[in-house]
Amino acid sequence: MAAARKTKKSNISGEELKEHYRSMLLIRRFEEKAGQLYGMGLIGGFCHLYIGQEAVVVGLEASAKEGDQRVTSYRDHGHMLACGMDPKGVMAELTGREGGYSRGKGGSMHMFSAEKNFFGGHGIVAAQVPIGAGLGFANMYRGNDNVSFAYFGDGAANQGQVYETFNMASLWKIPVIFVIENNQYAMGTSMKRSSSTPDFYHRGAAFNIPGQAVDGMDVLAVKAAGEEAVKHCRSGKGPYILEMLTYRYRGHSMSDPAKYRTREEVQKIRQEKDPIDHVRDLLIEGKYATADDLKALDKEVKNIVSEAAEFAADSPEPAIEELYTDIYA
Repeated sequence: MAAARKTKKSNISGEELKEHYRSMLLIRRFEEKAGQLYGMGLIGGFCHLYIGQEAVVVGLEASAKEGDQRVTSYRDHGHMLACGMDPKGVMAELTGREGGYSRGKGGSMHMFSAEKNFFGGHGIVAAQVPIGAGLGFANMYRGNDNVSFAYFGDGAANQGQVYETFNMASLWKIPVIFVIENNQYAMGTSMKRSSSTPDFYHRGAAFNIPGQAVDGMDVLAVKAAGEEAVKHCRSGKGPYILEMLTYRYRGHSMSDPAKYRTREEVQKIRQEKDPIDHVRDLLIEGKYATADDLKALDKEVKNIVSEAAEFAADSPEPAIEELYTDIYA
């Protein structure tokens, strides 16, 4: 059980809190299954799990509205599920099957959904950041009040194209929220060894971009910060930076044994800061749900994930002809 933590006061209802719990639980159970399938050789290529970071994307999706877009890096399964993409299609894509979102040709790092305004999944570090600003520019050009969320990690925050994007986004007052998912480690390098500044959200200061650091392990704190950032962007004031202080429990990818940190460090975060346990405590303490209710919900989520895995296994591999589709516009 998570240790007691202070949370920003919120007028959130029990049902909303339960929905946040369910969304985070779905991501975690899905990622656990993906890790299992990878170990069985059913997922090829790279596979980067989101376990531990669930509160970031669930909290921010709670602050978004229909029409807002999102783009992220290769640690992307959680973002897909949080914006409403079907677990069956996501799992089928991971396993390279025809029923996947990119018909089995994209895999973990390269799937998208125009219907859900999810624009990837990008394997090149920080390449999605200018794309996120481009999506925001399109909203501005069309005269709507939608915003785009451009997610990237603490390692990507040191890439040059990020600052070119900051400059242009500020200059043109583009409605884009730059979300830095600071999980403390860029592959195997600690943020403390790779960053000359301890706070990434300050890096927008040179471009007159406001920002804030947020407890990325607290879904309600994330939602509150997201609402503030969204309001800023929708009012025509330009971009905003949110540095989410979070933590990944697994290695950088499935091939990473994560020997650069101690088991005790990971365990301490799990015990004291786990985002799902935190909401579980709030639900039980607030008498919004009983332990039995949450067990039943976990069972329901596990069934959804099992069905997704079965769907993927039953879906055929892409036909040879698929090699030549979607190559040219």
